[in-house]
Amino acid sequence: MSHDHHDHDSPEYLKKQSLLVWKIGGWLIVFTCLTVWLQYVDFGSHSRNVIIGLLLAAFKASLVALIFMHLKSERGLIYKFLAFTVIFVIGLFALTYLHYVSPLYTEGLF
Repeated sequence: MSHDHHDHDSPEYLKKQSLLVWKIGGWLIVFTCLTVWLQYVDFGSHSRNVIIGLLLAAFKASLVALIFMHLKSERGLIYKFLAFTVIFVIGLFALTYLHYVSPLYTEGLF
């Protein structure tokens, strides 16, 4: 099946994309309600609560990026930028964690 310019203008394609946008929008509302509800759930420690909140936020952000920003149909360079971004974020989380477990932090110097 070819994907030329006219395929994206067809009523069938637009109807299918519109339905997808409404479904994803509905799921985002559901996950936002879940986020609010999870605020009142105790997972045993503050760290676990933060990790679960961040995972849910990352999932919602990926839905927005893939569907509403049309990244699911992108190829090549954009995925390299996304991979670099993920590596950068993991590095920032690692630095934050290393600061938290640092002897200087635990002794009250910072």
